[in-house]
Amino acid sequence: MSVGIGLIGTVGGVIALRAAQGVFGALLMPNTLAIVRGAFPREKLNTAVGIWGAASGVSIAAGPIVGGLLVEHVGWQAVFFINAPIAAAALLIGGLAITERKSENAQRLDVPGIIALSGGLFLIVFGLIKAQNWGWLASGTVGVILAGLVAIAVFVMIELRTSEPLLPMHLFANRSLAIGTAVVAINFFALFGALFFMTLYLQNVQGYSPVAAGVRTLPLSFTLMVVAPLSGVVTKRFGPRPAMVAGLASVAAALFSLTFLEAGSGYRALWPAFVLLGAGIGLVLTAASDAIVGNASVDDAGVAGGLQSTAVQLGGVMGTTILGSILTSRVGSVLVGELTAAGTPQPVAATLAAAKELVAQGVAPTAGTPSQLSYAITQGSHAAFMAGLHTAMIVAAAAAGVGAVLALFARRGKDPGAAVAAG
Repeated sequence: MSVGIGLIGTVGGVIALRAAQGVFGALLMPNTLAIVRGAFPREKLNTAVGIWGAASGVSIAAGPIVGGLLVEHVGWQAVFFINAPIAAAALLIGGLAITERKSENAQRLDVPGIIALSGGLFLIVFGLIKAQNWGWLASGTVGVILAGLVAIAVFVMIELRTSEPLLPMHLFANRSLAIGTAVVAINFFALFGALFFMTLYLQNVQGYSPVAAGVRTLPLSFTLMVVAPLSGVVTKRFGPRPAMVAGLASVAAALFSLTFLEAGSGYRALWPAFVLLGAGIGLVLTAASDAIVGNASVDDAGVAGGLQSTAVQLGGVMGTTILGSILTSRVGSVLVGELTAAGTPQPVAATLAAAKELVAQGVAPTAGTPSQLSYAITQGSHAAFMAGLHTAMIVAAAAAGVGAVLALFARRGKDPGAAVAAG
């Protein structure tokens, strides 16, 4: 697929092949955790999941930097071509190391459940994405999201009535599994939101290149890579609750510290927040993964892994769309005032109010303006962006705080596979 994307040469072809990549990626990711769950006994699962989390940290660190270097010095197609040798190596290692295990309780494909769930999630995500343009209270936004929620309700009814459900509802009877799923969504709500806006801040406000901005996020990725395995040790000894609570508290502190950033802040004001954020994400990633997959039977491990992957994607989408809408709304409310305070004439500032979505990306609309006016517009635009960023980070920190409280109710679970094996 990746080689095809680099060679196809049309926008439509790239979109189609990327969609196919999404399909195969959705098949791949849940099974990584299922393989881990089936390959390790319960007492070693925490360590294995910690290593899995560390691998996630490596990919988060390497992806933007390697991709940026390839785009800058080779071409965008190279970003996809490089996947070919990586995939070949993964196939070779997987073929040698992975032992296949099939469930004795094979079931038919739950087509009605797939249609209801995928349709509901699509509508909800589409509504969240379009809310920035339509408005959060617009009839179109509310209607699409409500339709998605109705589809999810239909999905639940289907799953409760079918003998071979896509997502067995009995999984949610385990409190730690249900809480772990919610915590994963909140965790990636914070991570994706913070990374997205920090990238805009570094590139568009502080003027770093994409590669230089990626390098400056390394403290986050490196800390995540180190802490994730340590979280496995903590989870093994004390259960998932302490790591999830401490992790989300660290995430909340990191996000709150970002509210003190200014447009001209140096990097020393930013890297401690990245370290705190990486440590918190690493703690939560391993502990929540253990709470989800570790509380599912071996036969249900693939379903539990899919549940976690869905929580990751939903959390990420909500992090960028909801926080993005909050940031844009705040920018729109303060933009004219910040522009005039920076020395932009009132008529010009009023005209530039229509550019709030551009300013919400950290970009100053200065094209075609004299240098003195351009300076004033840049100062005012960046001040408005920072006001929006501060508000978005307060909301994200509050969400992480709610997640920390929720995690207090998680508990160490017994090995659900033990009963299966004994039976």
